[in-house]
Amino acid sequence: MAALRRLTQSRRSTGDRTALAAEAAADAAEAQLAPQPPKAPADDHTPEPGDVRAAAFFDCDNTILRGAAIFYLGVGLYRRRFFSRRDLARFAWQQAAFRLHGAENPEHIADARDSALGLVAGKRTADLERICEEIFEPVLAEKVWPGTRALVQMHLDAGQRVWLVTAAPQEVARLIARRLGMTGALGTVAETRDGEYTGRLVGGMLHGPAKAAAVQELARREQLDLARCAAFSDSANDIPMLSLVGHPYVINPDGALRRHARAMGWRVRDFRTGRKAARIGLPAAAGLGVLAGAAAAAVAVHRRQRA
Repeated sequence: MAALRRLTQSRRSTGDRTALAAEAAADAAEAQLAPQPPKAPADDHTPEPGDVRAAAFFDCDNTILRGAAIFYLGVGLYRRRFFSRRDLARFAWQQAAFRLHGAENPEHIADARDSALGLVAGKRTADLERICEEIFEPVLAEKVWPGTRALVQMHLDAGQRVWLVTAAPQEVARLIARRLGMTGALGTVAETRDGEYTGRLVGGMLHGPAKAAAVQELARREQLDLARCAAFSDSANDIPMLSLVGHPYVINPDGALRRHARAMGWRVRDFRTGRKAARIGLPAAAGLGVLAGAAAAAVAVHRRQRA
């Protein structure tokens, strides 16, 4: 991967890591592409049929899925003994500190990222991909918002490319996108060597500004006109991505994004039925690395065992 030849790990600035994460995600997403004829567009769809320079970008957590993909991954991996209780206990303690202090100190974020990645260092990529298939089969059947699924299909039926954009691991992002019939996925890329995880990311997490950078990079490669594109998200963290496109949509928004959408005149679609969606997730600071949901997994499983 060309991105891996950039810079030494110790000298990368935050901006360098963001750019590298975006390029790595775009590399991985492009590798999934296979030439496919567009579906026949339907005349009553909002997207302009047959516009080859338009695409749609969908966030995952609480936009497509109820809850967080990384949580479901953490629960599934814990149940399959992918890591030890000692690993989880150490990581859970760290996540409890995040919740207690409610702050995203850069050093603490880096520590959380390194701890999460340490849980998968030396594990085989093929094993994780196989387990992801098992974990997300029931999740995708039960946890996809039907309203958002219809929006995905609307853009596909118009002959547009549709991409999942998420901070979740690329392995998870690719699986979800494939099962939903999407073109591909942009996700956080973990470094591998000889079929095993090294315990490092390529650049950094695909989160916030890095998501926007990845979308820009993919648009450049795919010759997309972002003014014709649409983006969908539930989180204020994705304002940079939503601001890139000509057609931003706010789905099941958090309070900060709803306020921003009102101020900007963005369209809001809420598929929750008169209640707040159950947000199975973690603070942004804790959502780092391939297994940032591990702590939540440990708590959930422990509670069930005591019940």
